[in-house]
Amino acid sequence: MKIYHKFFLYQNKLLQPYVRLLLRLMAIITYLASIMLIVGVIYEHGFTLSAHEVTKIHLLYKTVWIIFLIDVTLHILLEYRDTKKNFRKLAWILSWLLYLTLIPVIFHRPEEGGAILHLWEFLHGYFYHIVLLLLFSLLNLSNGLVRLLGRRTNPSLILAASFLVIILIGAGLLMLPRCTVDGVTLSWVDALFTSTSAVCVTGLVPVDVSATFTPAGLTVIILLIQIGGLGVMTLTSFFAMFFMGNTSLYNQLVVRDMVSSNSLGSLLSTLLYILGFTLVIEGVGMLSIWFSIHGTLGMDVQDELAFSAFHSISAFCNAGFSTLPGNLGNPMVMTNHNWLYITVSLLIIFGGIGFPILVNFKDIIVYHARRFWRLIRTRQWDNHRVHHLFNLNTKIVLIMTVLLLVFGTVAIAIFEWNHSFAGMSIADKWTQAFFNATCPRTAGFSSVDLTSLSIQTIMLYIVLMWIGGAAQSTAGGVKVNAFAVASLNLIAVLRGTERVEVFGRELSHDSIRRSNAAVVVSLGILFVFIFILSILEPKMSIMTLTFECVSALSTVGSSLNATPLLCDESKLLVSLLMFIGRVGFITLVLGIVKQKKNTKYRYPSDNIIIN
Repeated sequence: MKIYHKFFLYQNKLLQPYVRLLLRLMAIITYLASIMLIVGVIYEHGFTLSAHEVTKIHLLYKTVWIIFLIDVTLHILLEYRDTKKNFRKLAWILSWLLYLTLIPVIFHRPEEGGAILHLWEFLHGYFYHIVLLLLFSLLNLSNGLVRLLGRRTNPSLILAASFLVIILIGAGLLMLPRCTVDGVTLSWVDALFTSTSAVCVTGLVPVDVSATFTPAGLTVIILLIQIGGLGVMTLTSFFAMFFMGNTSLYNQLVVRDMVSSNSLGSLLSTLLYILGFTLVIEGVGMLSIWFSIHGTLGMDVQDELAFSAFHSISAFCNAGFSTLPGNLGNPMVMTNHNWLYITVSLLIIFGGIGFPILVNFKDIIVYHARRFWRLIRTRQWDNHRVHHLFNLNTKIVLIMTVLLLVFGTVAIAIFEWNHSFAGMSIADKWTQAFFNATCPRTAGFSSVDLTSLSIQTIMLYIVLMWIGGAAQSTAGGVKVNAFAVASLNLIAVLRGTERVEVFGRELSHDSIRRSNAAVVVSLGILFVFIFILSILEPKMSIMTLTFECVSALSTVGSSLNATPLLCDESKLLVSLLMFIGRVGFITLVLGIVKQKKNTKYRYPSDNIIIN
């Protein structure tokens, strides 16, 4: 080895610790700049600013822009090999787009018109700068959150903390002057309650949404619903992996478990499928709702599209928020709008069956499409077909979903045919029965005043709300998966069999343990909160408080008109209940309690007298 090669190797070894220290320091500054940029954008669009304040905000944007330029440049100059390996193509594209913002700084504004002038003005424009800086801010913060997973931080704790941070940010946004109608003052308890309800996709609100929030406030609510429905970690993991791709193996294993991916190789594709299914289903639902209400509500086309988008997202995420006074029981949509109720019901069902089932549907469709294409190409039918296309989880979820919908629809139709549905046509009665059987799983939309329902229907509502939707979905509840496994285990006990078998498969011991634990924990939490609320709200009936607590824990959003009447302490308790229902009590405990390692020894088994 030549002498100058040794010199450069020695120099590199000597400088490397300082380079890493500089980049770590720059990373901290970049995180702070990203947070300050988001705060600045919120402040600019949330308050009415003076010219002096606008100047300060723009100075903040310029400072953040300089910090981002320095950060990208240092990574390229000092760690080019690692940067080239870690950056995906989209990250490089964003970096070059950031460098293009230097063109208006280096070159003066062209005197002659044409394409060059338009390009210069676009690169110098506020919209281009702010969108690019926001993308970089989200990318930096996503990478920061994902790196926490790579440090072996408890993923359950990060998940709970992420939801809590989004809730607090949402509460702050909803209290901005531009988010509420003039003259309406939103207390911090009501703002926190509404934000929790939106992020936890519940739908319980202590105020009239249509009369309290402006279009800006409704936009904040629907963004919180979308973030809460998809899951904070799903969005951040997708953003970090799709743009950067530099996540650790441990982090990929954690994210794989969160989104139920089959393997590490299909992790990014699973995240893409989740976002793709969400956008496609919500888009189709939006168009279907728009066709059903077009020209009937006295809105212009822009308001109709906004209405359709809001209700499509709210329905698919099982949130239950509506911009109409009286929710979907508003007189404007109660007649001649059966397709609206059917569309909303289908969106609730698709959101409630879970993303793993949707991915399974995709695999089945692709498999049959390939067989059909092979038949057209070779003119020979492929006799070697796969017989187990539907996995066990899909079968259980679909069967339970159909059974609950059919049973709920028929039962509600029987109890309410000549009661709350009196005066409706036969088609309207069956549509309302199907809609009201779907909403407890766990959407919270309402087409009739729930206080007008019979006591039998209300009890049926409580059961349907408690069961909820499927695991890994936008729905809440104890989950149909856990309810089905617990029921199958009960049947096995009654039959005297040692194994729980279904569809030619034996259920694992871990699935049975977790299902039984979910059922017991859910009932225990409900008892504790109902007991406390009965002390805080002595004037309310136990049935009303039970309905409210089950609705909150199952993130449904249905209420017997009790939410606005709760005191501040009760609202905070119900907010906590919604948070527990969305994150999961077991998830919260896993994030707090230190896990016991598996031991290699076993104690002698013994029996406890049961019955």
